[in-house]
Amino acid sequence: MISKEEFQDPFDRITPGTAKGLIDKGGMVVVDVRESAEWSQGHIAESVHIPLGTLMNRPRELLQQDGIIFVCAEGIRSAVACEVAAAIGRTQIYNLEGGTIAWLKQGYPLTR
Repeated sequence: MISKEEFQDPFDRITPGTAKGLIDKGGMVVVDVRESAEWSQGHIAESVHIPLGTLMNRPRELLQQDGIIFVCAEGIRSAVACEVAAAIGRTQIYNLEGGTIAWLKQGYPLTR
């Protein structure tokens, strides 16, 4: 029998409220992995833009620190980015569940 712990994600799934708290506290890097067209329609003000394809091609170069919150539109691509970060040894990794859609639903702003 395989235990649930063996299938545990190597990252934490967080709500928009938790993400906002971590961002406001400081020390976190917010990485938006959406495509350029999505990014230009609005993104979390503190975020840096690294499309998922770019991130997957150069993770060691682009992810040199821990304390990363990954964001996409719904939380699916950002979960993939979390897995990539974990694969290169990052440990303090967060996925914004529901992505920018959930962020907006909570009333938090996006910037252009």
